[in-house]
Amino acid sequence: MTLTTRRRFLHLTGAALATSIMPGLASAQTWPNRAIRAVVPFTAGSAIDVIARVVLDSLSVQLGQQVVIDNRGGAGGMIGASMVAQAEPDGYTILIHSAAHSLTPAVYPKAPYDTARDFAAVASFGSIPNVTVISPAKGIKTLQELVAFAKKEKRTFATSGVGSASHWAMERLRLSAGFDAIQVPYKGGPDAIREVVAGRVDFMSFGLASVLPFIREGRLVALAVSTPKRSAALPDVPTTLEAGYPDSDYLFWNGMLVPAKTPRPIIERLYQELQKPLALPAVKEKLAPFGNEPMPLSPSEFDALIRKEIASNLAVVKAANLKFD
Repeated sequence: MTLTTRRRFLHLTGAALATSIMPGLASAQTWPNRAIRAVVPFTAGSAIDVIARVVLDSLSVQLGQQVVIDNRGGAGGMIGASMVAQAEPDGYTILIHSAAHSLTPAVYPKAPYDTARDFAAVASFGSIPNVTVISPAKGIKTLQELVAFAKKEKRTFATSGVGSASHWAMERLRLSAGFDAIQVPYKGGPDAIREVVAGRVDFMSFGLASVLPFIREGRLVALAVSTPKRSAALPDVPTTLEAGYPDSDYLFWNGMLVPAKTPRPIIERLYQELQKPLALPAVKEKLAPFGNEPMPLSPSEFDALIRKEIASNLAVVKAANLKFD
């Protein structure tokens, strides 16, 4: 190839590359110029929905465009997530999800999308600790005592459904501590909590916001939190890791994702704009009742976390010999 030919080849190649990326760059430069739809794959009033509304109300102000929440609950979050996976990757359809997202390949192996490949992570809003609790009538004060209690004979634990955060937090603890137990799934948190408070079901691991009032009233005893660090809302309660059970932690995050082919400049802009409302004292105050802890991750770090969780969740299914339809 002569020098002149090589120069012409490089010029044409560069022009072709520029042409292929120009539409994405152009759309990123003018984004957003209309309302954004935020799909929440859970019902209105759920913890994720309320957290989303707190954060996205402030984000709307930041962007100068309304962010409209569209609740599409059902099938463990798959209905809403599937809509976003198939949406135009232009930054005008986003997904607000939770750690249930990385559970999908384990619990729903026939999901209509690829959890890792069909989405790009943007930012986490934070994480909410699950708390292992038991009725004071059982006379148990520590997690170690609970494990010994469960090893004597097979006990029961309540969840808000198969594959829920309450289910997964307990499976991770159960596997680490080496005890067997029978899951008693309920349609929602209130029924499950009522049965544990009454002592008809032995224990459970539930979201902090749901059980904190019962802990403060003395109707439930908090034994451990599932997060790697102690919760600011329960500073005297150890983590399951501190209690001596490795790999027993369960990080229940909530955050934003977009269709995988969304231009990187839009993802980066969304990430940067989200950091502003998350830092506002008023937003932090509204999220505090959920026990929401900051979880600062870049988009690439968040993507890496989700992929790591997918592998970990599949390993839990195999180790616990769990069966899902």
